[in-house]
Amino acid sequence: MTRVFSGIKPTGHLTLGNYLGAMRQWGAVDQHQADSLFCIVDLHGMTVDHDPARLRRLTRQAATLLLAAGLDPELCTVFVQSHVDEHTRLSYLMECVATDGEMRRMIQYKEKVASEGARGRSVRLSLLTYPALMAADILAYGADEVPVGDDQAQHVELTRDLAVRFNQRYGHTFVVPKATVPKVAARVMNLQDPTSKMGKSDDSGAGIVYLLDEPDVIRKKIVRAVTDSGREVVYVREEQPGVANLLEILAACTGGNPESLGIVHDSYGALKQATAEAVLDMLSPVQARHKELCADPGYVEGVLRHGAEKARAIARPIVDTAYRAIGLLPPGAFSGAAAAEPALNAVR
Repeated sequence: MTRVFSGIKPTGHLTLGNYLGAMRQWGAVDQHQADSLFCIVDLHGMTVDHDPARLRRLTRQAATLLLAAGLDPELCTVFVQSHVDEHTRLSYLMECVATDGEMRRMIQYKEKVASEGARGRSVRLSLLTYPALMAADILAYGADEVPVGDDQAQHVELTRDLAVRFNQRYGHTFVVPKATVPKVAARVMNLQDPTSKMGKSDDSGAGIVYLLDEPDVIRKKIVRAVTDSGREVVYVREEQPGVANLLEILAACTGGNPESLGIVHDSYGALKQATAEAVLDMLSPVQARHKELCADPGYVEGVLRHGAEKARAIARPIVDTAYRAIGLLPPGAFSGAAAAEPALNAVR
């Protein structure tokens, strides 16, 4: 069976973009069709300034929302990255195989360096090396496929390069994964800036629908979404990105077609109202299930503990093999020699 690995970073509250772009696909498709592992990649959350208590809180919240979104621990493996030591064990090996130039070519690193440099600040070393950790995340599980968006495709390509290079130098050890684009995923843009992706945070949050926003807040954000200068509801992303974004969200929520939905609605106001109701209908069961899970934290902790055990059982043999292949001495390799040492000392 095909093995799929994917992760979500707890650097902010999860959004409608996270749900439509990944989480819904994981619950509705991937866990039923593949041996799937879904990881909250909390170590990646430390590549930027962070508050420790908030990181723990967001990690717990992300795990709870994944379960609320339909991930079934009987069908897939849900766990926290830092609970499985093999991620960091293998990460250093990936750093020893990667080059400085490869790391510095990563688009996200270059963009962050440029933005922080403009403010007279530097970035953490972990931001430079985190693609090696991401490669370890994937390779430790022998994943065949990695569902990603456009912004992460470059990192999967680097993972492929590192896997091939390691296999050529030290013997076949890793499955060479491929990036896949989820078939039913949607790319959701910021409601206040429809040319930018809906991320987990911005200055105000006005353009971001968070999964745990109150219904009235969600409705207000969508009603206040930026549209375009015209009045006609037509799906033309290049010319009317605001309207196109709303039509794509509505289509993703209802299973419709953006072009056809544009014909149905005769005004921006009607489109916004329809989109708001569709989003609320879709998120209502997720929020209800999240509330139930929050009332039973022991269940979520048990899922994560069991998930880490399952993940560790898969990753440890692969990482141990990589350690031997690259030339590291296994623990206990001198046990026989150590037993003979007293006799040698006696001879001396």
